Amino acid sequence: MACYWKLNVRARLTLPYIVGAIALSTIATAHDQHPPVQPGVGWTNEEIRDAVSSMRAGRSLLPEAWPAGTKVAVCLTWDMDNESPSLASGVTLPVTLSYGEYGAREGLRRIMELHDRQGVPGTFFVPGAVGLLYPELIKEFNKRPQHEVGIHGWIHENLTALSDRAEEQRLLHKAIDFWTRALSKKPVGYRAPQWAFSPHTLELIRAAGFEYDSSAMSMDAPYEILSFGRPTGLVELPVSWILDDAAYLRLPGAALPSPELVFKVYQDEFDQAYREGTLFVLTMHPMHTGRRANMFYLDRLITYMKSKPGVWFATGREIAEYVKRHDGKFR
Repeated sequence: MACYWKLNVRARLTLPYIVGAIALSTIATAHDQHPPVQPGVGWTNEEIRDAVSSMRAGRSLLPEAWPAGTKVAVCLTWDMDNESPSLASGVTLPVTLSYGEYGAREGLRRIMELHDRQGVPGTFFVPGAVGLLYPELIKEFNKRPQHEVGIHGWIHENLTALSDRAEEQRLLHKAIDFWTRALSKKPVGYRAPQWAFSPHTLELIRAAGFEYDSSAMSMDAPYEILSFGRPTGLVELPVSWILDDAAYLRLPGAALPSPELVFKVYQDEFDQAYREGTLFVLTMHPMHTGRRANMFYLDRLITYMKSKPGVWFATGREIAEYVKRHDGKFR
């Protein structure tokens, strides 16, 4: 480890990517030796088209200009999972749950203080069960109407494992009803737990009246979601594993545990979004980014973004509503 930090900055920033490439090469070699089952190799042309048609990217909704002549839209999002993924799996081991509890006990305070100090809004996707466990969370949101709360399942359920449309619908409406009562308004944004849709999810969130989703990854800019070739009326605010803290900071087994390196990746992504005039959606978790050193670097990143002229910090709802209002005026 000491030798690593003696490397120059460029080498230090490059080394993790080299290590990652070696790991991916090893995995690929293992797959070559033991090829997985591949049912798709026998599909007809029509079956291949059908396999991808349930949810696809339609036209780009990137507007000709962002509000007041700004150059890029920045959406800082928080998936406030806390203990809910463990609870959904039936895990009740106290130490395991304490890792998620940290997000509410320490992370939440730091997150709210940072947003207050920087004067930028956040978009919080919160499982209903987390609001149930932490009533103080609801109080914080009601005190800060500049932030948005979106639906993130009832208990961070794995939708692909449910395989039950009625049960998925029940859990979705349980979450909607909980947050509608807690906030005295119905959430309009949705993010699937684990960013994973079942065959039923798109139909269910359309029927529930959501304005936008933020779970898919087909483009960098906002786009309309198609289902079987037809517009759904839903705006997609795309996410990316590159801009998800869980890919780097989730412990144990973090892929890139140095917050300095993680936030360098985020800054580079922002710089390109700024040059292209598109959208920067950052996905964070209170139990990961909410830790001390990580919050220090998040503060520095926001300060850096604010130093650039023409950056619009907005909630998911504000961005979705803006691109809808400018329908037909896209690049």
